[in-house]
Amino acid sequence: MFSSPLNRTLVTFFYIKGITDAPDLQILIFIPVLLIYLITLGGNMAILLLICLDHYLHTPMYLFLANLSIVDVSSSTITLHKVLVIFITGDHMVSYPACITQMYFFASLIGHELLILSAMSYDRYVAICNPLRYHMVMNSRVCSLLAISCWFMGFIQVLPAVVIFSGFSCYTSNEINHFFCDMIPLIKIICNDTSVLDIVFLIQGIFVITLLPFLFTSVSYIFIISTIMRIRSNTGKQKAFFTCSSHLTVVTLLYTTLVSQYLTPTSLGTLNAKKMFSLFNTAAVPLLNPLIYSLKNKDVKLAARRRLGFCKTIG
Repeated sequence: MFSSPLNRTLVTFFYIKGITDAPDLQILIFIPVLLIYLITLGGNMAILLLICLDHYLHTPMYLFLANLSIVDVSSSTITLHKVLVIFITGDHMVSYPACITQMYFFASLIGHELLILSAMSYDRYVAICNPLRYHMVMNSRVCSLLAISCWFMGFIQVLPAVVIFSGFSCYTSNEINHFFCDMIPLIKIICNDTSVLDIVFLIQGIFVITLLPFLFTSVSYIFIISTIMRIRSNTGKQKAFFTCSSHLTVVTLLYTTLVSQYLTPTSLGTLNAKKMFSLFNTAAVPLLNPLIYSLKNKDVKLAARRRLGFCKTIG
């Protein structure tokens, strides 16, 4: 794309390169991305509707799961809508304010997702390690405060980095080698000194919103595993492990993709690989979350049968 004689330019819009430049692959990528997005939207909305309608699912675990479904739908829509627009209209352009806004909301939602998964790990810790006091500890007030705090922290934690970032106006190019406005590829094309932003991004992105939730989740599972190992009967152990299996699968999946995407060295040769990890994180992970919780969760399957049975009776 364009640049000034000194290879520096003030930008008012960005050119989103997209997933691939190969014309022959456009339709092959568009159809799976569209299907994944529609299934993600339908699956998460179904989970959310089921939790709202079935009073048996009005428990702390499913309150957090409802929040997770909202995050999955929102993050997929924020990132994949531009991919679909590029494929349909060929319009790769996005204005500077729209790009900054997209970056802010995506980073906020990722932060919230990590925090809500930490809250879910605490819920599992109380349920397994202190079952007699579960309803006293995880009462509706505590659950509501945890959910609200996760949303608040998710949207606040990224503000310093975005405010600093929005102060930059000099870029070596207006082409973003990605399929949405993510912070890492944008930092790569800034021609100003980004040392302050790098420090803020390191503190906020890694320690505040990644390391702390990871440590909290890990400590919760250390206590959970320790408690499970002390259960004498194999049936009791299996039941306890099964209680945590869905959540643990989602946590492992999300952290694996985030580490591959953000915490590995970046070079020109790895940018395309990171785009694939990012596509998996923004498309496949939100798709898999409702499948994991519905296929491996007896309560969700029973609630679905109750709702479907109710519908048939009315019909």
